[in-house]
Amino acid sequence: MDTNTFFIIAAVLVLILLIAGIVMSSNSERNLVEDRLGRYLEEDAEAQADKDETSFLTEWVNRRVEKSTRGDRIKRALARADMKFQVAEYYALVVIAIISLGFLAWFLGGRSVISFGIGAVVGGIAPGMYVSGQQKKRLKAFNDQLPDMINLMVNGLRAGYSTMQAMEAISKELPPPINDEFRRVVQEMQLGVPMGRALDNLLRRIPSDDLDFMITAINVQREVGGNLAEILDTISFTIRERIRIKGEIQVLTSQVRSSAKILSMVPVLLSVYLWFVNNAYMKNLFLKGNACGFGVLGAALVLIGLGYMVMMKIADIEV
Repeated sequence: MDTNTFFIIAAVLVLILLIAGIVMSSNSERNLVEDRLGRYLEEDAEAQADKDETSFLTEWVNRRVEKSTRGDRIKRALARADMKFQVAEYYALVVIAIISLGFLAWFLGGRSVISFGIGAVVGGIAPGMYVSGQQKKRLKAFNDQLPDMINLMVNGLRAGYSTMQAMEAISKELPPPINDEFRRVVQEMQLGVPMGRALDNLLRRIPSDDLDFMITAINVQREVGGNLAEILDTISFTIRERIRIKGEIQVLTSQVRSSAKILSMVPVLLSVYLWFVNNAYMKNLFLKGNACGFGVLGAALVLIGLGYMVMMKIADIEV
């Protein structure tokens, strides 16, 4: 690589990092505190607060993406993963990842457009995969803590606590992430949000079937009455049994799931590895007049996808 090309790539990367720094540091500490407090208000007030607190650049992007279906879906995913990002900041990170990895792959892959495309695809997928992984990790931790939380709530109700006081005890006694979520529920209720709506907001942030079961029981008890402590005690036993059975199923199907992931990733990773290590060999698939190469790649991707879906479907057992 000659000196001019090197300095051009370096300048582009510095410019990208500079833009990222401006976007990420656009909110002052005071605005960050106000933004966190604004999360406990109703959705309309929250949206208005976000608009007032963000910088001009972030606000300009947020206005155009948050109202879209995809923007709303990304905002919900970031909240479920407990990542303190605006939608505009997430898009900025995706763009940075696409350009950075694209240029890196272009440099390592013989300065080919296909190499840049491979890096750009990886850069576009990686942030979403990370957010999804954090979301699943947090949801699993929440579900594992849910039976202990219900037992603590039952003990509080039997000791004479109100439902709100029992939730406040949960927010103080249990570890994250469950204490953070119930602290937010208590603060929403203290700001005047009805209990039903605060619990619905919790379920929107934590899409757990077991949590939905518990919230439904609380809402029914508030409408028709009954012994909430006894109901929650029964729910706690049911949830513990479901967690135990799910754990056994995970163990029994772990081999199938691991085989599906490994067998699906090996051909793709091997092809990418050969493209960067032996570029001249892999370029034979894309020579002019060699249309069968694209057909082979397309058929391989389709068959890999079908095999992965079938194997994961076998291992998907509902409890």
